[in-house]
Amino acid sequence: MSGTRLLIDLAGQVGLLLWGTHMVSTGVQRGFGTALRRALERNLGHRWLAFLTGVGVTTLLQSSTATGLMAMSFAAAGVIALAPALAVMLGANVGTALVTQVLSFNVGLVAAPLLLAGVLTFRWSNGSRIKNVGRAAIGLGLMILALTGLQHTLAPVENTPLLRSILESLSGDPVLAVLVASLLTWACHSSVAIVLLVASLAGSHLLGGPATLALVCGANLGGAMPALVHASTPVARRLPLGNLLVRLTGVAVLLPWLPEVVRLLHVVTPSDARLAVDFHVAFNLALALAFLPIVKRLAALLVRLLPDPPQPTDPGRPLYLESAALDSATVALANATRETLRMADMVEGMLKTSLEVFRTQDRERAAGVSATDRAIGQLGSAIRGYLVAIGSEQTLDDAREGARLQDILSAVINVEHVSDIIANSLMEFAVKQQKRGQALTAEELEAIAVMHAELFESLRLAMTIFLRDDQAAAQRLVQRKARLRELEAETTALAVQRLRDATLAGRAAGPDAAPSAPDESSVLRVVRDLRRIHSHLAGFAYPVLHRVRPDGGGPGRPTARKGTRGRAAKAAAEPAPAAREPPGAGGSEREPR
Repeated sequence: MSGTRLLIDLAGQVGLLLWGTHMVSTGVQRGFGTALRRALERNLGHRWLAFLTGVGVTTLLQSSTATGLMAMSFAAAGVIALAPALAVMLGANVGTALVTQVLSFNVGLVAAPLLLAGVLTFRWSNGSRIKNVGRAAIGLGLMILALTGLQHTLAPVENTPLLRSILESLSGDPVLAVLVASLLTWACHSSVAIVLLVASLAGSHLLGGPATLALVCGANLGGAMPALVHASTPVARRLPLGNLLVRLTGVAVLLPWLPEVVRLLHVVTPSDARLAVDFHVAFNLALALAFLPIVKRLAALLVRLLPDPPQPTDPGRPLYLESAALDSATVALANATRETLRMADMVEGMLKTSLEVFRTQDRERAAGVSATDRAIGQLGSAIRGYLVAIGSEQTLDDAREGARLQDILSAVINVEHVSDIIANSLMEFAVKQQKRGQALTAEELEAIAVMHAELFESLRLAMTIFLRDDQAAAQRLVQRKARLRELEAETTALAVQRLRDATLAGRAAGPDAAPSAPDESSVLRVVRDLRRIHSHLAGFAYPVLHRVRPDGGGPGRPTARKGTRGRAAKAAAEPAPAAREPPGAGGSEREPR
């Protein structure tokens, strides 16, 4: 076989191995990503439990990179502490080593049945979860087929002078072997593929024992690099940097003792073909046992090395929209959720400030509200662009993920509308009143304050619904509309009474007295805008209330009509249809049905 043909065959089989690994990972994430993410969230209270969860999740995903992205997103967003996230990564490293161990056995006979079963399941299944199981089976079959092909390709070239000279150069320089394997693993984004390739080379007697172990050490280092490179903030870099430091420490300790480690392993594993995978498992188990007791100290060191950055001067700059998380729709949607909650917190601050502006007629505070509105507009645009990127990277076959994308998009639009009403209607009206020298009476301010308190409670209910799909909270939020109508009626009666009292006082003063009728429309305009705000907050409840079982028996699992997810991702690219309403626009005071 010519050298060119050999390189082409090797490249094709390695590519097939990588694609199979990708199909398994994406199939499991799309079919069971939400369940895996919740399993991570539930089991992070104790480091040993977090470690075992990392082992289990990575064994299913067959990718420590995917598990690391989930843990990195949670740690960067502050959902979990750094110490349990490090324990998850130690478990993920052991899990990917166990996957390598299983795939290294002679399982070539199951490749064809797996491919056939996967294709039939994928083609004939109507449910998205079963379809993704078929996708994962196809990927696993492709991985086994690629490994079998590697063994057949390498067997005839065992004595090729060129290949032997290249591998002998690596055998004579373990540091070079570590660097080469690190770069290959970084480029492939799969330590499983590189370790299995090294095992195939060692099984064909093309590599000596020390060189085999050095290449496996390099694969472990390279497997920690992609997440570190893709992390865009210092907080997000802490976890992948900790994972890299753990592996680098293990490599630095073992590198001078590779011949002794080979002799020790040969006592347990006489076969050269098993040396790479057995060492891979032993290496990661040893690191887990060494570092699990000190993960809190390691976390403290990482916080000192990468301290929290100062808060950005531009509040419209996104904090959680990590581009590295786009490979996992579940993690990316969680990031978009966190950024949407930031928008809601900013709107809550705008509501509080708006009430103070009416009380104090402070123009500087009104200008601050307008600046916050611009920042919210920037965040909304960034989130919509991120949702488009999720739809481009992932097909969102899972109905829950598609429904979640639509919920986030709807929430962003509603929050933007609330922000616009506060800044472009309420605050502009307050500034005009101040210029005219007109102010609301104490009774009117009290009525507005009561409505503000109701809006704060409704905003908290809306965020609860957004996070948990809480049916009870959705019903309470919709029922609160009756209370807002009562307050509006009371305020209207107050304004009419003020007008009547002023009219009677004018008549009693005589025909020569100057008219002093109050502007009864002032407080009514404020009340109308507050009711419009509540209508947009109530919009959080309707998607949850409409998710009922097909038989109409009550709340059920979220469903998505065919094509809605694609339309939602496309619509996310466009700005909100009424994102900037002119002050005093009257058409949106109708409540959504």
